[in-house]
Amino acid sequence: MSTQVETKQFQAETRKVLDIVINSLYTERDIFVRELVSNASDALEKFRHLSLTEQPEFDAHVPLEINIDCDDKKHTLTITDTGIGMTAQELEENLGTIAHSGSGKFIEELAEAAKKDVSLIGQFGVGFYSAFMAAKTVTVQTRSWDGSEGHEWHSDGNGSYTISPCDGLHRGTKIIIELKDDAEEYGQKFTLERIIKQYSTFIPFPVNVEGKKVNTVEAIWGRSKSEITDEEYNEFYKFVGNAYDEPTFRLHFAADAPLAINALLFVPKDNFENMGMGRMEPGVNLYCQKVLIDQHSKSILPEWLRFLKGVVDSEDLPLNISRQSLQDNALVAKLRRVITKRFLKLMAEEAKKDDKKYMEFWKTFGIFLKEGVTSDFEYQKELSTLLRFESSASEAGSMTSLQEYVDRMAEGQNEIYYINGPSRGAIENGPYVEMFKKRDIEILYTLEPIDDFVLSHLGEFDGKKLLSADRADLRLPESTEKNEETQDEAGGEKLAEAVQTSLCKWMKEVLGDKVKEVKPSTRLVDSPAMILNSDGYMTSSMERILATQGKNTQDNPMGMSSKKEMEINPASSLIKKMADLRTKDQDFAKDIAEQIYDNAMIQAGLIIDPQEMVNRNYRILERMSA
Repeated sequence: MSTQVETKQFQAETRKVLDIVINSLYTERDIFVRELVSNASDALEKFRHLSLTEQPEFDAHVPLEINIDCDDKKHTLTITDTGIGMTAQELEENLGTIAHSGSGKFIEELAEAAKKDVSLIGQFGVGFYSAFMAAKTVTVQTRSWDGSEGHEWHSDGNGSYTISPCDGLHRGTKIIIELKDDAEEYGQKFTLERIIKQYSTFIPFPVNVEGKKVNTVEAIWGRSKSEITDEEYNEFYKFVGNAYDEPTFRLHFAADAPLAINALLFVPKDNFENMGMGRMEPGVNLYCQKVLIDQHSKSILPEWLRFLKGVVDSEDLPLNISRQSLQDNALVAKLRRVITKRFLKLMAEEAKKDDKKYMEFWKTFGIFLKEGVTSDFEYQKELSTLLRFESSASEAGSMTSLQEYVDRMAEGQNEIYYINGPSRGAIENGPYVEMFKKRDIEILYTLEPIDDFVLSHLGEFDGKKLLSADRADLRLPESTEKNEETQDEAGGEKLAEAVQTSLCKWMKEVLGDKVKEVKPSTRLVDSPAMILNSDGYMTSSMERILATQGKNTQDNPMGMSSKKEMEINPASSLIKKMADLRTKDQDFAKDIAEQIYDNAMIQAGLIIDPQEMVNRNYRILERMSA
């Protein structure tokens, strides 16, 4: 064999690429290992396809695999594949020039990517050159599948390279990297194993580091669902989700448009945010042809689905030079929409199929779906069918859907009613549900502070408005009782209208700016009074949340007023006694009026001055014991 060594200069554009790649493009050195392993996998895949038609005889017995060897004393790293290999001409074309470039536009795109401080590589044929981030010199020994003589390519990346014949080679390509002084860690076995497990664990060929196979987990998402056992799914979930239990639900599907994608997603059993472990990172990883592109991707699912674990793989993602940033934002949005809608469809199906199992999911992850309703208008319709709340029509602890509520609505009812409270008992013993009980109108019990935000953002369901029971402008459907016109629904005799008017005016003077208005109630049955929100948007629970965040609702940017309307029950014995007392002992009547207001505020879950109330209580007790 000839020993002639040819020294050649890199093409001008190639020199520019090398400069960008080495000095600007990469912020994560680990990526060069991933890129070289990906190139090796591509070479193996090409040979596998070629062997189906050509049936090559040269080295036909050699297994398809990738072998990685390192020497932490000589500081070298060697990556060998048994793929298609290269001829001398292909070696020069592939490594001495930039394939398919030929114009300044390619260099401009590459330089622009470097400005954005991207850390991964794309589909522009520059993956090989990433080796120079860590290499003093790079030697490539390769022999083509056709059995022609082997050749060696060598360069230090400084402008020139050599090509010379090389005998004794098997089919495939060997890349020998002499590591820079500050990159000697890549000559260590555990470093290489870590990188392979992170980025290349699903390569479809064995990847052996120092003789040990590292990629032991199969990329099952590319297989047919009928071929995969529950045990295989569970084991894959444990790997990708870093979990020890089994998932609650799984979604495995493939789609051809807008991109060819395979997705395998899992719902875990536990919500770690509820365990005080902070906000979770997204749990779904993005792959391209089984190579990790974006770990914990924030692009392919909305943030409120961050609890999901799994993978999304596409063979034709429109990647930029970084192979991390997706180029076509519109296409990415379509991809996100497809996956999100598939997941929400799955949840709707599971809710119908097994309500008990769905409720376990809801109690654990319902907070994320509520977050979706308040933050993502695009999916509100699908999310609304998955919401669950307790209801006056359900037993304590059991929940109902908005659709079930609508199905039970009486003729003539056009609104869905809800009321927030700290517990079911507090709500049912409060003033807001009295007339609902009297008229047998179902009302949802929203027991979490966020629930009012959720339902107010939702606005309506199935064409029915969602209304909070503490709205001042609420008008309930007319009672069906035949004697409604002659019988007071509170079951007692009301104060005369003139007395009601006078009493309300006096109470407004006593309470001053604490209330916007005091008026007789048509909704109270037993309670003497209740506090209502004059603003149709702001509910008591919303005001409680803002108060805990130190926000004054009078100063908030939405212009919500913290002033309340107070309704009194003109049939209540306490209200009647106060009306009589104000003509006999006005100071004592004022204390009673203030106390009724404070009691109503407490029932609304709103803040009062406890010391003032305690002092007033003592005055009232002293008067009663005198």
